[in-house]
Amino acid sequence: MDAILLVLAILLIIAERILVTYGECRVTINKEKILTVTGGESLLSYFAQNKIFVPSACGGKATCGYCKVEVLSGGGHILPTEEVFIKREDRQKGLRLACQVKVKNDLEVLVSEDLLQAQEYKTKIATITDLTHDIKYIVMKLVEPQEISFKPGQYIQFRIPEAEEFRAYSIASPPSQKNTIELIVRLVPGGLCSSYIHEVLDVDDEITVTGPYGDFYLREDSEREIVCIGGGCGMAPIRSILFHSMGKGMPRKITYFFGARSKKDLFYTEELESIERSYQNFRYIPVLSEPKPDDKWTGETGFVTQAVERYLRSNGNTEAYLCGPPPMIDAALKVLTKKGVHEMHIYYDKF
Repeated sequence: MDAILLVLAILLIIAERILVTYGECRVTINKEKILTVTGGESLLSYFAQNKIFVPSACGGKATCGYCKVEVLSGGGHILPTEEVFIKREDRQKGLRLACQVKVKNDLEVLVSEDLLQAQEYKTKIATITDLTHDIKYIVMKLVEPQEISFKPGQYIQFRIPEAEEFRAYSIASPPSQKNTIELIVRLVPGGLCSSYIHEVLDVDDEITVTGPYGDFYLREDSEREIVCIGGGCGMAPIRSILFHSMGKGMPRKITYFFGARSKKDLFYTEELESIERSYQNFRYIPVLSEPKPDDKWTGETGFVTQAVERYLRSNGNTEAYLCGPPPMIDAALKVLTKKGVHEMHIYYDKF
């Protein structure tokens, strides 16, 4: 019986795609721009077709939550696939995932101006270097346009040529470096894009990226001390923030806690130690959770958040930037708030 119901459900989906047409629909963006489309596809698809680069790192599968827009009218009810990404109060405002909104009639939406400013960039791969056994450093030279403007900490989306899918990667270079984009990419087992970058990508390959994106960036109008907590590829946006701060000669104190499993998972150690010697406002504290005997490690051990708890004094005049896996971020949030850091001054990027 279950098998019959499944077959019927599949047939209904196929029939809807073949037989149902929604005709011409108008999508009004920010009460100004109007897209005239033939209904039936997702709102995200129509954005892409019209060079509106709303981010989506999952190929429209509702697993990343990046493509949030405000639907004022015509979007129907929110779907269960969206609820995990959208808070109850935001649902009441009409916040939706563009990949889950099917255009069946006229729609009115609000898209943030930052997203409307995102562009498409043609690039050529200039450098590929191994940083660790599973992390590569990529330098992309901008071809068209030849410059990019972004805030330190933001990310771009990398398009996989063969799959025509995007994945998000934080920019590791500072904004002053306008002609190139640096990325730090860890190989994720079974990961479509990371596997492509690690196993297929080569120097001189042409790659399209879009961006910049993200609310995770350095707040330059603040005078608060900065605490950065990262792990793995969370190094990328923190590196951008650090290099930008140095280049601007910012007097703010910066402490960077970087967590890794063992010594083989550390990278940029010499670079960061050199910065620590020359930039008096900066301190680098690497932390190993499982150091090996051969590491002969004499530094901090345990979880990176435990080191934060040991070193960080209670201070309400602190601003924190966290970048890494969700468990690390969640643990860091608890430690920071316990130390008196206001939630409004904690910025994070989970991946």
